[in-house]
Amino acid sequence: MRTTLISKVTGLDSANDTARRHGIYGTDLGIMWDDAAGRTFVLFGDTYGQGWCGNGAGPREADWRCNVLAVSTNRDLDNGLRLDSVFARPDGHARQVIDRDPRVDEETIIPCSGVSIGDAHYVHYMSVHKWGSQGRWSTNYSGIAVSADGGETWAKPAGARWINRAERDHPFQMGAFALGEDYLYLLGTPNGRWAGASLARVGKSDVLDTRAYDYWNGYGWYPRDEFRAVPVMRGNVAELSVIYSTHLGRWLAIHLDEALGALVLRSAEALTGPWSDANVLVTSRDYPGLYGGFIHPASARGSALYFAMSLWPSYNVYLMRTDLP
Repeated sequence: MRTTLISKVTGLDSANDTARRHGIYGTDLGIMWDDAAGRTFVLFGDTYGQGWCGNGAGPREADWRCNVLAVSTNRDLDNGLRLDSVFARPDGHARQVIDRDPRVDEETIIPCSGVSIGDAHYVHYMSVHKWGSQGRWSTNYSGIAVSADGGETWAKPAGARWINRAERDHPFQMGAFALGEDYLYLLGTPNGRWAGASLARVGKSDVLDTRAYDYWNGYGWYPRDEFRAVPVMRGNVAELSVIYSTHLGRWLAIHLDEALGALVLRSAEALTGPWSDANVLVTSRDYPGLYGGFIHPASARGSALYFAMSLWPSYNVYLMRTDLP
């Protein structure tokens, strides 16, 4: 499989000119999902404006926002990912859409995955308690935020949270949605980048009720107790993104493997596995400081897989293309 860089999506010298247009000088992630009208929502992580340090994240005084949301309608991705608009403040710059939690000791709130079902938009997020080193951090909890007005406002219901415990080993602190015919599935990993991914499912009308989730225990679905879940995808799974490819007739997953220093691709006929071994797409030898790997919804069709890759040194997002077999 051949992977190529298409274009820089965000930053001072990007085709979208996000610094001047939207006050986005530095940002990362870029999780993507479509709505019923075919618009692609692009949700970025920690974002900085004028005064950004120019190398990695920070400082907070540089118009720091934990997350910002853009909308794209173009499908000619070989010419780049065009951002049509952002959800903006009165000054026209992108505003934070999912708020922090003042009741806990929280560094930031990071989006992990998004999906729309009917008129509702759902985002899985993590409340970061403390950043560590070498791909390690701790979370207060993970949760699902919801918007019923097309992304303008977001709520974080208390019943849609998975509280991390003192051991900091909760298996669903970073999540990747996978929309099936009858259920919404959630592949989850603990906080950090050094564990495998477990699987949960929920009826599409019960997404905001964690008590309604079932967890795959290796033999079948077990209700409520997420600690009964066993990993369906082993290894160092981080920043996971999943989509069903009609071209291959298989589920595809991109994730960061911190030990390899690479974004890798895995596939499976069923979300319960078995998942293939990791196929390296891009490595840190060619793209130092890479992470992320969030799939564009248009990749569900056709023989090309498009995804957003983050680079830490430039602290911005790039659109990549992989040609599938």
